[in-house]
Amino acid sequence: MAPRLLNKVLVRGSRAARIVEVEAYEGAEDPSSHGYRGPTDRTRTMFGPPGHLYVYFTYGMHHCANVVCSEDGVCSAVLLRAAAPLAGAGIMRRARNTASRRRSTKPFRLVDLCSGPARLCQAFGLDRRDDGADLANASTRPGHRPPIFIADDGTPPPRNPGRSGRIGVTRAPNRLWRFYVDGEPNVS
Repeated sequence: MAPRLLNKVLVRGSRAARIVEVEAYEGAEDPSSHGYRGPTDRTRTMFGPPGHLYVYFTYGMHHCANVVCSEDGVCSAVLLRAAAPLAGAGIMRRARNTASRRRSTKPFRLVDLCSGPARLCQAFGLDRRDDGADLANASTRPGHRPPIFIADDGTPPPRNPGRSGRIGVTRAPNRLWRFYVDGEPNVS
């Protein structure tokens, strides 16, 4: 599923960005997966139905977001590593400034807004409150956070995506489960 997410569009309110880099994690078969040892309160979403968002807090400072990809009860998810902003760059910049407590007056470069899993979450305002969000059903309910969803604007995934080992993992780092749009400047 991971390479098929490339070139899809992540949308929240007036923010939109094309997914250009992802990494796959395969539950019980993958010692680098949060679901490797089975479900916990933190990872329960990874074992839920496909098409939902699994958001976790890491290193005591960043959020990361994954798309759940397997049938209900089977752990499998794809980490959203980077995206190319399409709309709402000003909102993304403000969200990144607030989330990172940045004091600099120099604005973030466009290619830096969603380049990396934590930056992407900051730009879209994703945190643990979004864990379990249904990415296929973007209904808006008054008084709640703006929905997050994945759209298909007709841009196909690359025929030959870039591929490499995963980044920042110590267990099973050589599995070629990182996919990206080759030559895309927003790839982390």
